Amino acid sequence: MKVFVFSMLRAARRGACGLARSLLIFAMLSSPAFAEAPQSRFAEVNGQRIHYLVAGKGDPIVLLHGYTQTSHMWRPLIDQLARDHMVIAPDLRGFGQSSLPRDGVTKAEMAHDVHALVASLGLSSVKVVGHDIGLMVAYAYAAQYRDQVSKVVLMDAFLPGVGNWKEVWLLRDLWHFHFYGATPLALVKGRERTYFEHFWNDFAADKTHSIPEADRKLYAASYAREGGMRAGFEAFRAFEKDAADFAGFAKTPLAMPMLVLTGERASGPVLINQARLAASQVEGVIVPGSGHWLMEEAPQAVIPKLVEFLK
Repeated sequence: MKVFVFSMLRAARRGACGLARSLLIFAMLSSPAFAEAPQSRFAEVNGQRIHYLVAGKGDPIVLLHGYTQTSHMWRPLIDQLARDHMVIAPDLRGFGQSSLPRDGVTKAEMAHDVHALVASLGLSSVKVVGHDIGLMVAYAYAAQYRDQVSKVVLMDAFLPGVGNWKEVWLLRDLWHFHFYGATPLALVKGRERTYFEHFWNDFAADKTHSIPEADRKLYAASYAREGGMRAGFEAFRAFEKDAADFAGFAKTPLAMPMLVLTGERASGPVLINQARLAASQVEGVIVPGSGHWLMEEAPQAVIPKLVEFLK
């Protein structure tokens, strides 16, 4: 009888501990501190198939990636922002898993794609963040849909057509902005990673603290799909048209708050100065010791600053 009672008590204790653990796990997963993993989705918008990541609920934020990367670059930031916001990170047209155009697409046209995606999700006003090519699309979005953007963030590159844009740091190696057509495509076919190493290594303050190895493999494979490199090259071919578009946009400065983040050993004050020609409320921050790849080189400084500004 004693053995039976002891067994029953031990089973009850095990059950209580199991229930307690279940309740603890439920509470942890229900807490805002544990954001949901982003979902991978596709949308048919603006005549294009756009792939995007989405996570969280609340005030919406759109994250726009740059060249050599895809929406994947934003995952560490999505984890933080999705605790309090709905976060949408698309692959721009011509990149990742989105449609690959045969002809060039301007940054203003890419912004139309993103706006159509936002509208398809039933959203109106958003905050927009862009890095590299993505910052050009973010600016074009804010300039074309001014009453639908409450804040904008530009991260390390330049604005074609604004100020002395052809003298910016990223244009020091002008060859790669004219590297398109049949011969460049033949040269990089099967060597996509070798080509991208120029950007990942030479645009970083320290190439050993730049894009992680796993991400390098992922991005190289993404761009290696049929038509991927050609579509990527077209983003450069469009710069002259982008410059004409942006010069027109900048005639009426943006009024919403703008944060500009640059690497000390990359764009430095140049993008900040450009932004002040195109917007009236600019906070400029130069990230000490960082090169172009802000999210990867200086996450401890960059992510908290973005979370704070985007509240």
